[in-house]
Amino acid sequence: MKRIIIIFILFISFQHVNAQLFSKEKIRNLENFDKQRLSWGYYLGFNSYDFKFDYKEHPSNDVLVQKNIGLNIGLVGSLRINDYFDIRLEPGVVFANRNLTFPGIAEDNLREVKSTYVHIPLLLKFSTKRINNFKPFIVGGVSTSFNLSSNQDNPDDNSAGEFRMMKNTYYYEVGFGIDLYLLFFKFSPSIRGVFAMNDELKPDNALNSPYTGNIEKMSTRGVFINLTFQ
Repeated sequence: MKRIIIIFILFISFQHVNAQLFSKEKIRNLENFDKQRLSWGYYLGFNSYDFKFDYKEHPSNDVLVQKNIGLNIGLVGSLRINDYFDIRLEPGVVFANRNLTFPGIAEDNLREVKSTYVHIPLLLKFSTKRINNFKPFIVGGVSTSFNLSSNQDNPDDNSAGEFRMMKNTYYYEVGFGIDLYLLFFKFSPSIRGVFAMNDELKPDNALNSPYTGNIEKMSTRGVFINLTFQ
């Protein structure tokens, strides 16, 4: 009975909030903001990067990835196509950190992978009709990044403690968010999935390396939570 009462209260509360936010007519902030052909801004955010491994032969134990919280900062340039579509360019810098554990190796099996990316997404944003001072949207597109921390050209490999990654990565991205029209600026929190399309691993020199010998492909996948100000 208590659960039923709690669910009922939550349902009534949601209906009340929904009516207040979306149904009741309010003063519209930044009435002409979306009529601009070009608009600019910046974003701050967080990321959680992971690796997806494809193997040549199915291993008894997968490579373990410990994810850590990273930071995103960058600029936003938006080109209005019509009331519903915008093209966005969002160049920025991404700081990511992952720890890899190779369970099949008794000693020296931990590698810390710190990466600093120059990340350049080209995105298409589709927005719904504006409701008072809110406008939900979805976004998707492609991106590329240059890994400033890459040691691709380092002759040393894991036998000398060096886990090597390629310099360039290509991704596809998809996400959603909401535009909030405040008194002096537009604030847009969003969440986005980022998925690498190419192999980022620079294999060890030895073909039978216990670290990379059985890895067919290693590619990034991650989640961005960005707070955009325009």
